[in-house]
Amino acid sequence: MLLLTVVYEGERDIIGELNEIKKHFKEKNIILGISESIINNTQFIKVFCSEEEYNEKIVSMFNFYMANILYKIAIYEFYDKEMLNFLNDTYFFLKPDELRDVEILSMKVLKGEELIIDDSGIYYMNRKNNIIDKIIACIEENNEININGFITFRMKELREDIEAIVDKVVERYMVDKEYSEFIKLLKYFVEIQDSKLDTVNIIIDSKGKYQIRDENGKEFLKEFLNELSTEKISENNIEDLIISGLITNSPRKINIHGAKYCTNKEVLDTINNVFTDRVTMCNECELCKSVAQNIQV
Repeated sequence: MLLLTVVYEGERDIIGELNEIKKHFKEKNIILGISESIINNTQFIKVFCSEEEYNEKIVSMFNFYMANILYKIAIYEFYDKEMLNFLNDTYFFLKPDELRDVEILSMKVLKGEELIIDDSGIYYMNRKNNIIDKIIACIEENNEININGFITFRMKELREDIEAIVDKVVERYMVDKEYSEFIKLLKYFVEIQDSKLDTVNIIIDSKGKYQIRDENGKEFLKEFLNELSTEKISENNIEDLIISGLITNSPRKINIHGAKYCTNKEVLDTINNVFTDRVTMCNECELCKSVAQNIQV
């Protein structure tokens, strides 16, 4: 039974991509057949499966794999002919090196090479799935796909989703850049001032709550934060106040105990990025053991 006829002109490694699909199906004990022919510089590739194996599930699976081939063709088409103009027109305020960074990062995201498990990553995935769904709908219209025609007449449908992904990449890039510049400023501020404290121990218990102790193990959270804020210390502001307290006091050494219980990893990242080699993640000292013992109680 015929699954699909692929028609195209020019040099494209479609047969190589289809052979990869064939391998995937073979691993599932499904045999696909591929035939090729050329008529007036136009290539025709037909993909078959046996009548006994032909069913809706196999058709859907093949269409999904084929849609991913067309997706790659579409994003490279966008990259070659439209990416630079889109970035220059939309983000004209970015410097040339920033535009190049965004261009490279956008292609990594579009190709699925940049795996990000956060809101941005979910957004990229949803948009890509939207593109794949549109391509599958195109394939299902008939048993033939003309790749040159697909690029000419269907790219407009896909462009909105591709550009939306690039927009999100730029948004994330700008946020990361601002954060990086902010961290550089904090590092500079810490480096130029004298240390007011020798050692600060930050203890995170199994519920994610914080304690601050000095080198002797004495609790001094209120004293540590006293000069920073007149407002009451609460769970809502404790992390910001701790970072502010560290920057103001610029301790020579920061020991973090119970890091695995931290519910906001960005706090630890910020402390590490600002204080770098002053920070030690501790797991085996007496304070760490006391945290572990409290868990068992």
